[in-house]
Amino acid sequence: MKNKTLAIQLVLFVVTVITTTLAGAEAMTGRFFFFLPEKDILKFPRDFWQGFEFSIPFLAILTCHEFGHFFMARYYKIRTTLPYYIPMWLSALAMSIGTLGAVIRILDRTRTRKQYFDIGIAGPLAGFVVGFGVLWYGFTHLPALEYIYKIHPEYIKYGANYAHEMSKNANLLNGQMTLGDNLLMLFFKNYVADSALLPPNFELSHYPLLWAGYLSLFFTALNLFPIGQLDGGHILYGLIGKKKFNAIAPIIFVGFLFYAGIGMYTIDEIKSIGFEGSAYSSDLDFFLWLGIYIFFLKTCLSRISPNPLTPWVISLSMVVVQLVMSATPVVKDFQGFSGFFPFAFLLGRFLGIYHPDVEEDSPLDTKRKVLGWISLGIFILCFTPHPFMLIDISK
Repeated sequence: MKNKTLAIQLVLFVVTVITTTLAGAEAMTGRFFFFLPEKDILKFPRDFWQGFEFSIPFLAILTCHEFGHFFMARYYKIRTTLPYYIPMWLSALAMSIGTLGAVIRILDRTRTRKQYFDIGIAGPLAGFVVGFGVLWYGFTHLPALEYIYKIHPEYIKYGANYAHEMSKNANLLNGQMTLGDNLLMLFFKNYVADSALLPPNFELSHYPLLWAGYLSLFFTALNLFPIGQLDGGHILYGLIGKKKFNAIAPIIFVGFLFYAGIGMYTIDEIKSIGFEGSAYSSDLDFFLWLGIYIFFLKTCLSRISPNPLTPWVISLSMVVVQLVMSATPVVKDFQGFSGFFPFAFLLGRFLGIYHPDVEEDSPLDTKRKVLGWISLGIFILCFTPHPFMLIDISK
């Protein structure tokens, strides 16, 4: 049985290396392998080899994260599996990165608050350190402009000013993915990188080290989210204990879900119902989708309280407040990021908002408390309010 498990883990790792390399090659070259014209088929082996420039640093960050958990669990003599890598590659999908991450299974019960804290914090700290190093190297070793010209020959006529010219002609970027900034990326851009070589956010995925590092910050932030059994949940639980955690965690979750849905439905859309400019074919169509949205919010909140009415009350209240905000001039144009909804659904419906009880609930020592608050500071540095966006000139 053990050999069979190891074989499965090895196969998953090898397949994940292949899928992340394919995804990296597509991101770097802009050529999608399922749709290669005949003249480019001979370039496939070279493109695939080039994709290792993304897959190696990206999987190194991911692996360090998982083995941070693994070795800390082993330190406490808690049995755990080696990582299960999860391959996923969808050619021509702009956000395909070749994997859904990796997980380890803890086979023994974690008994103390300190153990939860140490095992939880070891993974994101290890991954963050390596990811920070990858980004530092990537931003201090940016290639010459000829690199991007090989991918986009149409930029040559604009020269070093291509980013400004493309932004000025927004229709040329319509439908293209661009990346949002977090505080750490802004630090690298403003204080580390050579501004003459710095790519715009809509070309960042062509730079393998920057793309791998950016993704590492994104996943570090998700893991450090201070809710439930996420790494950040273990950390915050260790810092403040059960009573305070169970009071704060649902507030954080509701705020996160609320933010994700800001701008989904607005007062202006309601006013436009029945008019030619409405985005909906009928009044029924609008209220049907609004009802589905409310039901989705209720589903995400289904485990927030034993009272079955509570999720409905919170969901309806959230929608009302979002509609009121959309009619308020100061925040009328503020948009959340609906791309967080799948993560919110996974948290609220399956992983849970609250933290499991422990047998020994002793407070942490001062060193761990300092490290815990530093890790939550890392969460703030890594969190990106709008991580992935499609440029839409119609808005």
